[in-house]
Amino acid sequence: MPRSPRFPDNDIISLIGTAPRHELGESVGPDLRLGELFDEGDLGALAQLPLAYGTAPGDARLRAAIAARHGVEADEVLTTVGGIHALFLLAFVLCEPGDEAVVPAPLFPPARDALAACGAKVHTPALRFDEGYRLDLQAFEQVLNARTRIVSLATPQNPAGVAFPPEALRALLAVMARKCPDAWLVVDETYREAVYGSDMPAPTALSLGGRVIVVASLSKCHGAPGLRLGWLITRDAQLRQQLTQAKFNTVISCSPVDEALALRVLQRHDTIIGARREGLAAGKRTTAQWVQDNAAFVEWVPPDAGALCCVRLRHKAFDDAAVQRFYAAMAEEDARVGPGNWFGEEARVFRLGFGFLPAPQLQAALAAATRALRRAAG
Repeated sequence: MPRSPRFPDNDIISLIGTAPRHELGESVGPDLRLGELFDEGDLGALAQLPLAYGTAPGDARLRAAIAARHGVEADEVLTTVGGIHALFLLAFVLCEPGDEAVVPAPLFPPARDALAACGAKVHTPALRFDEGYRLDLQAFEQVLNARTRIVSLATPQNPAGVAFPPEALRALLAVMARKCPDAWLVVDETYREAVYGSDMPAPTALSLGGRVIVVASLSKCHGAPGLRLGWLITRDAQLRQQLTQAKFNTVISCSPVDEALALRVLQRHDTIIGARREGLAAGKRTTAQWVQDNAAFVEWVPPDAGALCCVRLRHKAFDDAAVQRFYAAMAEEDARVGPGNWFGEEARVFRLGFGFLPAPQLQAALAAATRALRRAAG
């Protein structure tokens, strides 16, 4: 047994266990079905797919499709086993014991834990609910130094769905150039294209300079977390070679089945994403109405993109004991949200996912949450 756990316990792992009846804790949209990727009679094409090793960099056609959506060359793309594998490879290659990394909180826990497991001292400057989870440059400047190797953030964020505009990222890069010029800015863009209705996605952060590495996956926007297919993009050839070697030495290659299906997803990108954006817009409107209807109990930070947002139990209605009563009442309703302590937030804040459930089920789940609010507040 190791002397201490490499990865700390976090109940967020329950999201891949048995789901409750009313699932409001998820961060994804509805699951994409295999049949949506093939025309009638076309599924048989998979019968000819060899179950051999893939290549270490990833399927050439898939990398070309990813590159085309980012305005880069296919050789600058490395496919990974989901976005978290990309974050782990970057931590493993770039950080040694004694190095430092910065990841703002609240956050998706593995983004921090992969860095810590690789020996980095991880700083987590706070992004605050009352400030709309906007980037706080002073908080970053206080922890950046010559030992910093990675500054990692997601935009739009998980759990809040708040995006950092390009000018905020440019300002952060300017601070990094002064305080830690050898560090890399890792930008997780998994939710970038999960906008609402006719909203336009933000441009990729790759345009901001050569010290930017972009990570993403098919898990959130496309509803295909079961494919375990992500990628990272860096224009630094030497770093990319090190990352490719690290991929080979951890997983050899991605699954050729996953890569073949991922290519199908990207080939049908506009159809898949278009329908999902309408669903996300409807889910956001429903959630906004629910917050308004329950304004005596909750407040929220409206998200910029994604299938999720952060909601806070109002201090006037919920003391600490009432906060715990709320989560207990949710369990009694066979309902779940994502408690703030999963993400490094206070318990009275929770992640509410509004993109996973169909509209009638979302309404039923929010009704269950309303009952829990009223019982807990007394």
